[in-house]
Amino acid sequence: MSCSSFYLQGCEGEWREITNRDGGVDKPSKDATAPTERPATGASFAAFRGLRWGLKLLPTPGSTAQDRWKWWNQCVSLMHSLLTRAGSLLGLSLYPQMASEPIHGHPFWALVLVAVSVGYFLADGAHLLWNQTLGQTWDLFCHHLAAVCCFGFVVLSGHYVGFSVVLLLEVNSICLHLWILLLTSHQVPSVAFIMTSLTTLATLVLFHLVPLGWMSLWMLRQHHQIPLALIILGGTGLVTVGAISIRTGLQILISDVLQPQPHLSILKHKETRGTRTCYDEPTRDGSTLNLKN
Repeated sequence: MSCSSFYLQGCEGEWREITNRDGGVDKPSKDATAPTERPATGASFAAFRGLRWGLKLLPTPGSTAQDRWKWWNQCVSLMHSLLTRAGSLLGLSLYPQMASEPIHGHPFWALVLVAVSVGYFLADGAHLLWNQTLGQTWDLFCHHLAAVCCFGFVVLSGHYVGFSVVLLLEVNSICLHLWILLLTSHQVPSVAFIMTSLTTLATLVLFHLVPLGWMSLWMLRQHHQIPLALIILGGTGLVTVGAISIRTGLQILISDVLQPQPHLSILKHKETRGTRTCYDEPTRDGSTLNLKN
């Protein structure tokens, strides 16, 4: 790596190039980055929890009267998706070296963006488990657990930030949250719902599965630079997220494209933790649809 270099944001906010006497790359020390990203995780957790409470003060569609928590939850998730996707897109546009050097090359704020996502997944996981049983939300719990483990390591170590930013770039979650909001508010069938379904499927392939495939190939090619434990952690996370995404895509494809019939509008309400607030949207095959990215 005599011709390579990486960039790290210094205390002055400027990018600097760090090389050793032989022209190689010196890895940053633990003190090379400011510790702001760790408090950012706690602040993000509190902010997203507080945002849910704030949404309770706003009016909701009448069709969601008995499932307001689901509507609030999806609105918060949509806000997180818009924030992180815009930040990732802007970051990779300004600093494309994060994709070419995903291990060490990153601006400081990119690490903070990852920390914000960790706080969101912790807050969302707590909110889901408060309103549903683990059996009802096991798929989302596995997704969030994988995200927290992988992104949490990035925040603690300060490495692989570019790798995480590429993963946060996928815009499919924005379409998926809109799809669930339309489904929750009973906007089925409608032109907006059909268009959202098709857009969700297209972005799932282009902006989610393709980046996951690129990351998997990158890990295989760079396995000699990555500790075995990190390969296992990252591989498990990619497989978990990929499997859940494929399952989600197949459900949307079957219910909205291959067999375009109106979704059942009758919601099944279940008692969980003493509150009748949870629901599962039945699909035509009788299974339940509990989706989120």
